Amino acid sequence: MSVVMARGVLFVHSAPTALCPHVEWAIGSVLDKRADLEWTAQPAAPGSFRAELSWVGPQGTGSLLASALRGWAHLRYEVTEEPSAGVDGGRWSHTPELGIFHAMTDVHGNIMVSEDRIRYAYESGAGDPARVYHELSLALGEAWDEELEAFRHAAEGAPVRWLHQVG
Repeated sequence: MSVVMARGVLFVHSAPTALCPHVEWAIGSVLDKRADLEWTAQPAAPGSFRAELSWVGPQGTGSLLASALRGWAHLRYEVTEEPSAGVDGGRWSHTPELGIFHAMTDVHGNIMVSEDRIRYAYESGAGDPARVYHELSLALGEAWDEELEAFRHAAEGAPVRWLHQVG
């Protein structure tokens, strides 16, 4: 049985200097290859650094990368995995204040909200439009997007590296 490969991008939006080598080690342990990232200053959080890494690996690598970095204080990151044969894509976003958010994505990168999640939103908010809006906002990860937006804009024009998982 052949391994289906996927590709994606890891955006480390902000990490304190002391955490940078640990982030590289965690990425390397997932990709089974040394990850020497090109760290640049993050203007949205003075004293912190940012890096981007495009990766190729077996389906599910995005989830493994997000899990390897999960829970570290003062670390903001996003991982994307493009759809591949028979599997939807995914996006994982993490902030120290909000924790981790995961959503399935389509071929265009749009978040896909399941029928059950939509049903939960309108059933739990019966008669309360604000509650329905709140539940749909959670399903779309709007709080994570709002918190990370300044860090995304600060990264425009930054270099990106490619790293392939060793087979």
